[in-house]
Amino acid sequence: MRTKKASINMIVAFIVNIITILIGFIAQAFFLRILGAEYLGINGLFTNIVSMLGIVELGIGSAIIYHLYKPLASNDRDTIKLLMKFYKKAYYLIALIIFILSIFLIPFLPFFIKEVTVDVNIIGIYLLFVLDIIFSYLLSYKRSILYADQKNYIVSFVHIFYLTVLNGLQILILYFTKDYYLYLIIKVFMRLVENILIAIIVNKKYPYLKGKVEKTLEKEVVNDIYQKIKSLFFHKIGSFVISGTDNIIISKFLGLVTVGLYSNYYMVISALQTLFSQVFTALTPSVGNLLIEDNHKKSYDVFRRIRFINFWISCVVGVGIFVAMDSLITVWIGKDYLLSIFVLFALVINFYQAMMRSSYTVFKEAAGIFYEDRYVPLIEALINIVCSIILVKYLHLAGVFIATFISSLTLWGYSYPKYVYRKLFQRDYKNYIKESLAYLFLFLIVMAFTYEVSILWVPTGIVIALGYKTLLVLLIPNIILLILFHKTDNFIYILNYIKKRKN
Repeated sequence: MRTKKASINMIVAFIVNIITILIGFIAQAFFLRILGAEYLGINGLFTNIVSMLGIVELGIGSAIIYHLYKPLASNDRDTIKLLMKFYKKAYYLIALIIFILSIFLIPFLPFFIKEVTVDVNIIGIYLLFVLDIIFSYLLSYKRSILYADQKNYIVSFVHIFYLTVLNGLQILILYFTKDYYLYLIIKVFMRLVENILIAIIVNKKYPYLKGKVEKTLEKEVVNDIYQKIKSLFFHKIGSFVISGTDNIIISKFLGLVTVGLYSNYYMVISALQTLFSQVFTALTPSVGNLLIEDNHKKSYDVFRRIRFINFWISCVVGVGIFVAMDSLITVWIGKDYLLSIFVLFALVINFYQAMMRSSYTVFKEAAGIFYEDRYVPLIEALINIVCSIILVKYLHLAGVFIATFISSLTLWGYSYPKYVYRKLFQRDYKNYIKESLAYLFLFLIVMAFTYEVSILWVPTGIVIALGYKTLLVLLIPNIILLILFHKTDNFIYILNYIKKRKN
């Protein structure tokens, strides 16, 4: 049952994200053609700023979901109701705090923007972004029980409905009115609609949540939740600084137009990362159940297989981004929006290391390891900020992404080997270093070889060139990996599993 639910969640997440990517491509192309790169830069900048306000969430969601696993498995409805009630109060308080902080932030908005040449009310646009994030917390606590109960696919279906209607309406608004304010207002409205739909579904599937409960949460559970929240707060800060400050730094030092240019690459890379990361995120509840068994060898065997799949996907997709991205951007929105190959390389290296985190993150979060490495994200964030400000002056746009890679070494060099590899699997550090570097070097070799082949001959037509490079990416990396791994136990196990699923 555990494997079946995980498989359903992975398949649905994959399909839904493909649809999401296609819708996003169409919507962004319309946005650029009608409003231009500077408006896109404003979009990216304020998305980063409001994500900074999202730090207030403190990781409550992850802490609650972790504590829902056990009561859902044992059908302990009273505990489930108590946890959901706690979650509801916390998210309403968070929405209020975010609103208050957003008002205090208004006088500092000019600091984040180098210059604005388009005629817009920056404060008005900012407040619409704030409303969007506030509405994202109202009723969204209901999602937690679906995630913990391995029914992520329901959230995915509702989200694809939300995105389809949202982007369709936004395209129509831009085409007929060219009104950026209406474009943002419809996003706020649809965010509320999405959360209401999920709330209705949860109320129908778990009607007992409406019932009253006289008991209170056990003191141990409450204390553990607060401890995890304290720990996750540091993780939230770290995550924001690493992934949420790029556009702010680019806007401050290089301008909104550069933010707009980067936003196109970010959209593609982020979409691919989300597409494949959700495949692994869907495994978290199943891994959580596995770790309860406390079998180090079994846990490591499962981890090795998940990491192997993680590497194969990261390698092929990473190579694809490096080899075919320029052609994709040219076909999609035009060659005027291309970035240098040096910037692209920095983005790809970051993509690879971020994607390879997935297998470690699944086990780390499933085991509830938040408190132990609570200070690591702060160190990572500090390194990222300092390196970004220094390197952006000398290496310009590429420097921002190189700084992110440098800061990520705190996780790869300390957190993962100590708290996942050693703690959960009882494995030594030498094996961790050997395995991690072997995968990294193999990725770089495959990428370099595929790129060299791709530039030996390039068709003249831009669409044909994209098709040719896509074909190379699908063939060369997969053939190389197949030759290298076809006799390994990981490959054989996964192949046999696929054959069983077909039968």
